[in-house]
Amino acid sequence: MKKISFLIACLLAWGSTFAQKNAKISGKVMTRNEDGIAYVLVKLSKLPDSMAIKTIQTGFDGQFTFENLSPGSYGLLINMIGYQAKQLGPIILKEGVHQLPPIRLESLTKQLNEVVVQGKKPFVERKADRTIINVEGSIIVAGSSVLEVLEKAPGVTVDRQNDQIKLNNKSGITVMIDGKTNFLSGADVTTLLSNMSSDQLASIELITSPSAKYDAAGNAGIINIKLKRNKSFGTNGNLSLNTGEGVQPNFPADTYRAGLSLTLNHRVDKWNIYGTTAFNRKVNYSTINVLRTTATPTLASAFDQNFQRNNTGVAYMAKIGADYYASERTVIGWMVDMGAIRSNLNNNSQTFINERQSNVETSNSVNQLAYSKSPVNNLTANFNIRRELDKNGKNLTFDVDYSHFNNEKQENFDAQYYNQTGTLMQETQLRNATGANINAVAGKADFNWPFSKTVNLEIGVKSSHVTTKNELIAAQMLSGSWQNDVGKSNYFIYNENINAAYTNFAKEWKKWQVQLGLRLEHTHSKGNSITANNQVVRDYLSLFPTVFVSQALGKNQNIRYAFSRRVDRPNYQQLNPFVFYMDPYALDEGNPYLKPQFTYNFEVGYNYKEIGLSFNYADTRDLITQISQQNEVTRVVNVIRKNLGRAQNYAVNLYVPVQIKKFWSMQYNMSVYYNKFDDNNLEGAAYAANKVAYNFNSSQSFVLPKNFMAELNFWLNSPRISGVEQTTITQYALNAAVQKSLMDKKLKIRLGLDDIFLTNHWEGKLQYQNVNLHVVNHYLSRRASFSVNYNFGNQNVKSARKRSTATEDIKNRASQ
Repeated sequence: MKKISFLIACLLAWGSTFAQKNAKISGKVMTRNEDGIAYVLVKLSKLPDSMAIKTIQTGFDGQFTFENLSPGSYGLLINMIGYQAKQLGPIILKEGVHQLPPIRLESLTKQLNEVVVQGKKPFVERKADRTIINVEGSIIVAGSSVLEVLEKAPGVTVDRQNDQIKLNNKSGITVMIDGKTNFLSGADVTTLLSNMSSDQLASIELITSPSAKYDAAGNAGIINIKLKRNKSFGTNGNLSLNTGEGVQPNFPADTYRAGLSLTLNHRVDKWNIYGTTAFNRKVNYSTINVLRTTATPTLASAFDQNFQRNNTGVAYMAKIGADYYASERTVIGWMVDMGAIRSNLNNNSQTFINERQSNVETSNSVNQLAYSKSPVNNLTANFNIRRELDKNGKNLTFDVDYSHFNNEKQENFDAQYYNQTGTLMQETQLRNATGANINAVAGKADFNWPFSKTVNLEIGVKSSHVTTKNELIAAQMLSGSWQNDVGKSNYFIYNENINAAYTNFAKEWKKWQVQLGLRLEHTHSKGNSITANNQVVRDYLSLFPTVFVSQALGKNQNIRYAFSRRVDRPNYQQLNPFVFYMDPYALDEGNPYLKPQFTYNFEVGYNYKEIGLSFNYADTRDLITQISQQNEVTRVVNVIRKNLGRAQNYAVNLYVPVQIKKFWSMQYNMSVYYNKFDDNNLEGAAYAANKVAYNFNSSQSFVLPKNFMAELNFWLNSPRISGVEQTTITQYALNAAVQKSLMDKKLKIRLGLDDIFLTNHWEGKLQYQNVNLHVVNHYLSRRASFSVNYNFGNQNVKSARKRSTATEDIKNRASQ
């Protein structure tokens, strides 16, 4: 009986305890506009001793609930970055649910704005593994094209003559946009970047030593262009308007450009929906002079060619995507990116030819009007899943992508031939219709496993398949009608499949950090020239090791070591065997037998506080370069791509930031290069060339009273060599801009002027074998710009993710 009584007493006591633990506290944290704030830390304490009981985070809608509480007196502490902390209590809790009134947090934005000198990211920011160009916060690049922004970036050279972008004086870079490699290259990449406005950009990352997680393509490194994307909760966005006008003597009156872009983001509950749309009108004008001489035992000639190129066009871009937070550990996302460019090129040329044969001099000339229309369309779609496997950072991500590129180009060439008396001797009319279609499908999976705070393992796999179809229909006007030129027309199909796997292992000690990586890529490709009935098949397996070591030498000093092997495969248009007509004395031809170029990169870097010094060495075999071949009889120059035996690049880079006053900051970047090229048999003879070159970049920022800011930027590139071509002058430019902030710094008005002293143009020469030519290129470089930028909506509490898709090694190779 005593045992039964004792059991009943225990049950009653347990029931009483359960009843006492059945109380709840619920509430919602929101902004003054009554938008729920996610991930706010809410700390529950027992009063009066303030002993902490539990800390939780609010959900996507700002809601929170503490369960299984005993009746009593409690206090709450609500804390969130960007908002003023708030305390509540005492809260007298009884049985049941205690619903708190709405808890509104006050933004710290107003308090921060009262500070006289505010923090601002520098135009150039150095990180351990990359250099960041902070475009969004800079006024010097407002209203510029992305190509013009890159021209102001340290270590970047924009070769407008050959439509190349170089990093640390090395060609072979991979251009990424939001982590997705653009499969265009050469002229198509420069066209895309010249049609994108800096108002669309957040930043540009220059990565010279990518890890094994990145695709092995790009021997000089990666340029990652990051577009604006506001990630704040609620609804927010950015509206930008820019205009610009060329200020250059003897250039056409119409050098006007304009751009409009809108970025929107809506984050509520489990959804984050974002989108961007943009429109840009651009005008590029250039005058080019080419002097070329030929000499044979019986004939000496001099060609003096003058070109006037006027390129106008409009570009449209739209991007929409969404992230769905299915649970606390799973995020599902999709994105669609579309673009269209409509370009018109008028290229008028005059060629004067002086000949001397058997002591008799004659002269004649050719006038040509070339005009083309080039509609370009591209589409990229991405689906991705990210799964957090535990609370320690173990995660798995999966991406699948589809990309499409289409360019239907129509070109007309009308030429008139005159003798030395100015009499018209002959007229020709030629027409080219060129179609390029590229379709790419890729998928990748990445697994990240942090064993501890000091040990991490990454593994991943990727597969991509690309199909390109190119068709050239050449026609000539004969007897008043267009007739197909069968000898020049062609149809070419290229298929490429790359399968890859990688692993990265990282370990940290007190003073040392080590990361070892290995990437394996198997490439199978087939180029099929249908018209010529010729196939080129390649199949090869390559290993790409990476090693990164960092050593702390003291509180403010560290030294780092890096090694990597990289590859540059020929882009899709370089492999295209078509012969493209440019003018009566110049052709451009692809090469289906091009081999990939492989590079070993070595780097040692030293940092003292914010000062950085680095030494780099790159050894490239089978460098893909541009060669000019001249026919001794017809004197026609054929531009073709070939592999050059070996290229070596030695570089020393110095970065020094200087804070003169609180309102005045400076940054200096200086690089010195030594380039060496050699080949035992290039176009039938040994070739060797070398040259020391340097570049300098400085930027200055001034924070002025009454919300004014000003910036100065100066860059300089010395004469240099690339393959068999040489730049013979020093290029430099001084740029300036001023900004006024209004409406609590949500509205910014900017004025700028590029190339103030009109010093940016290009001159170069090519002297090898029987080719001897000199080129002078004056392009539109001085431009006044005006822009207005307005941020609206919630700009404080941020939470979203960055995506990097599976087509990272595909989109940079459509043409060069």
